[in-house]
Amino acid sequence: MFAPLRGLIAATHTPFHADGSLNVDMVERQAEHLIRQKVPAAFICGSTGESHSLTLDERRQLAVRWMDVTRGTQLGVVVHVGTNCLADARELAAQAQELGAQAIAMLTPSYFKPATVDVLVECCCEVAQAAADLPFYYYDIPPLTGVNLSMPAFLEAAVGRIPNLAGLKFTNVDLMAFQICRATQEGRFDILWGVDEMLLGALACGAEGAVGSTYNFAAEIYHRIWQAFTASDWETARTEQLRSIRLIQTLASRGYFASAKVLMERQGVAVGAPRLPHRRLSADERRALETELEAIGF
Repeated sequence: MFAPLRGLIAATHTPFHADGSLNVDMVERQAEHLIRQKVPAAFICGSTGESHSLTLDERRQLAVRWMDVTRGTQLGVVVHVGTNCLADARELAAQAQELGAQAIAMLTPSYFKPATVDVLVECCCEVAQAAADLPFYYYDIPPLTGVNLSMPAFLEAAVGRIPNLAGLKFTNVDLMAFQICRATQEGRFDILWGVDEMLLGALACGAEGAVGSTYNFAAEIYHRIWQAFTASDWETARTEQLRSIRLIQTLASRGYFASAKVLMERQGVAVGAPRLPHRRLSADERRALETELEAIGF
């Protein structure tokens, strides 16, 4: 029914000015950077985009800007619309369809949480209906939402109830469930891998598309993983995956969000510091981070 998403899809940062206000002017540079990195699509306003720290109007502005700057380019845009308020999510979904986005995705409400798969399907159905002409992806990320329901059961329950369900953004380390999801309904669903540190394992289990935050600033590493996997060059594939793991561990040691945004600045895309409750890095922490990045060859 819908063309599947393929290759590396960058979960983009939301750019802020020094005072923490939204900096939509930086979106054009972000898009140009992703095109240079041979990334085929941007996944905007997700976890990396600090969506829960944005106002509804800011999310609207970002969707408009991303669609404006990518029009006429080869870069697709997937708009994450999930919120704790389903009415707001519906509004964002309708806007994404009106703007001509490639697809939408949705996190579960996570303050008041759906207790069963059926309730989760009902929540998704409400939002998906507002953009019935777009592919809809449910975004499963239990460590952040606290909702850890069976994704194979979700897909089975959603068939017939969410006509535009394209698949999942599967940010979950359960490779067994990932394989079952890929096989559900004779493989009709597009299951996008969402754990950058385990891309090689997902490729071995059949992944064809992946959404990740490190694809913003380290896409070359993952292109090499993918190319080595395709060529059955396992030694290179494992070496590059380990390089990815060490990079992420280095960034996470001082706060992943702030550290990743420093890396973007180093690559000429100044997306600013993250918003609270994420903290900023001190000058000393920035210097230490840069020293450690050089030590691991990044």
